[in-house]
Amino acid sequence: MCLAVPGKITELHDEGGIPMARVDFGGIAREACMAYLPDALPGEYVLVHVGFAISKMDEEEAARTLVDLQALGELPDLE
Repeated sequence: MCLAVPGKITELHDEGGIPMARVDFGGIAREACMAYLPDALPGEYVLVHVGFAISKMDEEEAARTLVDLQALGELPDLE
């Protein structure tokens, strides 16, 4: 089973013509392709699946999901 994880966009940039973002997953930062969400902005929350931001979500829902994933042992301790 694959998992999509919510994160906050911290910066946007272009890599060889591909829109990319640095996304913070509760203290763990990773790169994500923004091709599916070209209108997303820094400070917004997105759901990332296999390196692609696939949908936007609000901060409250993102926080709840991260807490649930951590409780299930799917994320390392973020504190």
